[in-house]
Amino acid sequence: MLKLWVGREKSWTYPLLAQELGISLSEVHGAVKRAAQAGFLMEASLAQAPNPMALMEFLVHGAKYAFPAERGGMARGIPTAHAAAPLKAEILPDDEPPPVWPHPEGTERGVTFAPLYSAAPRAALRDSALYEMLALLDAIRAGRARERQRAIQLLEERL
Repeated sequence: MLKLWVGREKSWTYPLLAQELGISLSEVHGAVKRAAQAGFLMEASLAQAPNPMALMEFLVHGAKYAFPAERGGMARGIPTAHAAAPLKAEILPDDEPPPVWPHPEGTERGVTFAPLYSAAPRAALRDSALYEMLALLDAIRAGRARERQRAIQLLEERL
């Protein structure tokens, strides 16, 4: 739904969305069907933008339970949460290594943070707006109170 939101000006097809996200056509179809059932879309169609009110409610109150934060060891990866834009410019770094999605094209070494979906880092590298939305969501999923509150504010501005 975040990809549909950031690309709401685009005319999406199932094959195009699958290609952009790096997932299978059947995964996209199933996700759109589930999104419609959950109220994020009015019907199981790519012809409309997601419902921002329903999406925001889920991102703030449900995502951290549906997609609990899983941290691991040190690895090279793509910065996320408070270590990525737009929070990186606002949150002072501490002595802890940054959270990263493990990825071979990653630019930083940090504590691994499991992405929402295995294809999310690749999709984020292709789309900076999606990357910011996913990083903000990770700050909500696992950030400290200040990081969560600022991430919520920034998501509200975008939705």
